[in-house]
Amino acid sequence: MDEITLGFTLVGAMVALILVGLPIGVTLIASAAVGVWLIRDNPDLAFRFTAMATYSGIQDYLFATIPLFVLMGLLVSISNVGKDTFEVAQAMMRRVRGGLGMATVGANAIFAAVTGVSIASAAVFTKVAVPEMTRHGYTARFATGTVAGSSILGMMIPPSLLMIVYGVLAEVSIGQMFIAGIIPGLILAVGFAAMIFLMATFAPRFVYDDQAAALQVSERIMPAREMVVKAVPILLLVALILGGLYGGIFTPTEAGAVGAAGALLIALARRRLSWSRFWRVLKETGLVSAAILFLLIAAGLYSRMLSMAGVPQAIGDLVEQLGLGPYGFLAAFLAIILLMGMILDSTSILLIMVPIGVPIAQAMGFDLIHFGIVVIIAVEMGLLTPPFGISVFTVKTTLADPRIGIETIFAGALPYVAVMGLSLVLIALVPEIATILVR
Repeated sequence: MDEITLGFTLVGAMVALILVGLPIGVTLIASAAVGVWLIRDNPDLAFRFTAMATYSGIQDYLFATIPLFVLMGLLVSISNVGKDTFEVAQAMMRRVRGGLGMATVGANAIFAAVTGVSIASAAVFTKVAVPEMTRHGYTARFATGTVAGSSILGMMIPPSLLMIVYGVLAEVSIGQMFIAGIIPGLILAVGFAAMIFLMATFAPRFVYDDQAAALQVSERIMPAREMVVKAVPILLLVALILGGLYGGIFTPTEAGAVGAAGALLIALARRRLSWSRFWRVLKETGLVSAAILFLLIAAGLYSRMLSMAGVPQAIGDLVEQLGLGPYGFLAAFLAIILLMGMILDSTSILLIMVPIGVPIAQAMGFDLIHFGIVVIIAVEMGLLTPPFGISVFTVKTTLADPRIGIETIFAGALPYVAVMGLSLVLIALVPEIATILVR
């Protein structure tokens, strides 16, 4: 068996092992080690290769970004910042059709700028926004679907853990990835808000159980002073992180450290951080960071094995022979990602597909920053599509309401998938949307 055939065989075997339940990290490391063994016909070389790649895979200073942003997100989550952000957005949108839905999208967009994890957004706003929307006459389908759908902004609006993972795998600047995600993230947020307004106007049965109650303006008007008190901490944190990155003051790692320090100050100022909570936050930060770093080590091994076997080059030659062209390849690559999104989580898809796709995309002339933004949007769509849909399952689990079935949440999230699809096509065809702030 030649090296290319062996490489493709190992990719197929790896996907099969993942589908039967073997952990993604273990599968990637095992596939890489066995691949090097068979390609070089030297088991000692395979073991030495694995040991060296494990050490060199995460020794770079850049990898400190991961625990720092995870710590910042967890500190923000326990500080009730998400609840306050939603209440301010609710007060500002109270006279607009579908106002609570738009408030959820707006609060999620701001919350996303300091968490970087879609699942955290889904969990926080399920507790905060869903009860408020259903109490005001919105359907459970719309309320839960809006929380699940807008939660994907957590991975699109920087900082984003998926952007960090992509940046490491594709060897591109994480700071540039963060900056490139700002405009696409805002396009998605505005698209979601516009869709909510149109549905509330032209398809009110999807949005309202009790339209009269939903359109009734709340009697309480939040004083400006209260709005400022609730909104300023998170806005300052967002401005500090993104302003520092965009202004070239911070590297991504330094931005993570500054953001974590700012989140710690907010938690202390709000008296939300006891010693037991702080210890729990530190422990969870360690667990999440260790899991991500282990996966990145595994992906590094897997990527080197694929390159050794010549798999990316073989796929690139095949695309050229088929005459698909750059956008034909991009369409096929994104279609595979969307299909994988139905059965795998976002990080796993990136770990599997980026080492294969990036060398081909680079050879075909794609800007890897633009390519990364498009890939991340496609991966995020998988958070809302059955049967996996991890954001949908997060909403269902957090809500813990037997009256609301998982199919109801998937149905509510479907319009958001459609908006993401349209945005994906737009950003894919107009690269400047993703690159204009970077260049």
